[in-house]
Amino acid sequence: MHSHTLEEYKKAIKIKYETEKEGEYFDYLYSPSRGKLRDLCWLIFENNPTQDDLNVFRNLFCLDFDHTKKNKFKEQKDKFRPIETFFKGETDPLNIDAINLAAVIVDFQPRPFKKFNEKCRIEEAKQIEITDKANAVVEIEEEVIVVERLVKNENEESKENPEKGNTFFNLASIFSKKIGQKIYPRKIITIGIGAVALMSSALLYFVQKKD
Repeated sequence: MHSHTLEEYKKAIKIKYETEKEGEYFDYLYSPSRGKLRDLCWLIFENNPTQDDLNVFRNLFCLDFDHTKKNKFKEQKDKFRPIETFFKGETDPLNIDAINLAAVIVDFQPRPFKKFNEKCRIEEAKQIEITDKANAVVEIEEEVIVVERLVKNENEESKENPEKGNTFFNLASIFSKKIGQKIYPRKIITIGIGAVALMSSALLYFVQKKD
C-alpha cells in the first residue's frame, strides 16, 4: 500500500511539473538544471513557506532556511541532481525528501507525502463504504423480488386453501431473518426500516388481494 501510494505521488508530481514548466517559472523549469532548480527553490522559500515546506527544506539540506544564508545555500547545488533527473524523466528518485522538495518546487498539493498518503487512505475508505452500501441495496432488491414472488404464490394458494393464510406471516419471519444474516451492523438501521416498509406493503397487498 505504502509503496504503491508513493509511486502515485511521484507520478502526480511529474504531471504537475509538465504543466508548471510552461508557466510562471518557465525559465527555471523548461530545461531544468541543478543551478536553476536551486535558484528557484530559494525564490520559492523567500515567499512565506509553510511549516511543512520548511521541514522538507531542513530534512534535505540539514539546515534551516535563513534569508541571511543565501551564499551557504548555493553550496547545496548537488542536492538538486535527483530532482533534475526526475523532472527530465531520467531517474526514479528514492529519497523521499528530494521527492517532497520536487513537490514544493512545482507547488503540488497535497504535500508532503504523508499528507498525500493520508488523503489516499481516506478516499479509499470512502470508496469501500460506497461499495458496501451499493452491495446492500442489491441484496435487498434481490430479497424484494423473492418476497414478491412468495406473496404472489401465497395469495394464489390461499384462495384455493384458506387454512394457509398464516403462511404469509411465516414467510415474513423467514425473510426478516435472512435479511439479518446478510447485513453488516452499520447497515441494520437503514435496511431494517426498509424491510419493515417492504413487509407492510406486502401485507397490504396480500390483504387487498384476499378481500
